[in-house]
Amino acid sequence: MASQIIREWAGINTFAPATQTKLLELLGKLKQENVNTLTILVMGKGGVGKSSTVNSIIGERVVSINPFTSEGPRPVMVSRTRAGFTLNIIDTPGLIEGGYVNDIALELIKRFLLNKTIDVLLYVDRLDAYRVDELDKLIAKAITNTFGKEIWNKAVLALTHAQFTPPDGLPYDEFFSKRSEALLKIVRSAAQIKKDFPLASSVPVVLIENSGRCHKNDNDEKILPNGTAWIPHLVETITEITLNKHASIHVDKKLIEGPNPNERGKLWIPLIFALQYFLVMKPIQGFIKRDIAEQSRPSWERQRETGYRRRDFS
Repeated sequence: MASQIIREWAGINTFAPATQTKLLELLGKLKQENVNTLTILVMGKGGVGKSSTVNSIIGERVVSINPFTSEGPRPVMVSRTRAGFTLNIIDTPGLIEGGYVNDIALELIKRFLLNKTIDVLLYVDRLDAYRVDELDKLIAKAITNTFGKEIWNKAVLALTHAQFTPPDGLPYDEFFSKRSEALLKIVRSAAQIKKDFPLASSVPVVLIENSGRCHKNDNDEKILPNGTAWIPHLVETITEITLNKHASIHVDKKLIEGPNPNERGKLWIPLIFALQYFLVMKPIQGFIKRDIAEQSRPSWERQRETGYRRRDFS
């Protein structure tokens, strides 16, 4: 496999000056904590805006997007460096195909991630979807089964298409709250996360608007309907998740293939041997010793003892 090409992060210069300042400030915060490399894994259904979000963060069209064709079948990692800091973003194909989890896509993702470390999972869906369904649960369960429930300690829920008007005159913030809570409930259910599990109820949710119709503030920053400059807010949230107390997820062979079935019963082997010894081997040894002792006696003595026994029975 060819080595990953790491280019200078020139796209950061395309952002508004206020956004550039905030992003460089956040990169400096990471470096102060000895974090010189950050790897973000982007996952979700197809058509929710994963690739567009990667392009928005990088500030360049690094991943091709065509609304009339399906997504690329393989994961793609985009790497950019700035002042000694390296940002890796891994774009992945949609996990649903024909109403089921696409096992081929999931397997490709797992193999692609081998020996890589995931610092942040960016779980992408759309804000303008009005309900959650079984597909959402299937995706959350597939992610959990692949990386373990600990992956949700390093997760950010990103809702795209945020520049829209909620139906029936519902207030924007209320719709956002209900939509995000419904998705988080599905995640907790699919991952079988209990209430006492760390960060179970506090996976942060961010809003994203990748289209050209996104409004801007006086500083020329792209903003959401609530006035938030969304790119700095997204990167700030990613920074907080990166620096939280939970470990990043290292993807090794054991993680993607599961435990070796030959290892499962090893702890029972000493106990089984002990039971075999005391219940089987030791009694057999006793029989053998008695038999040897019996055979070592003179024949006339054994015959006389046998005669005594017959006399006693008669």
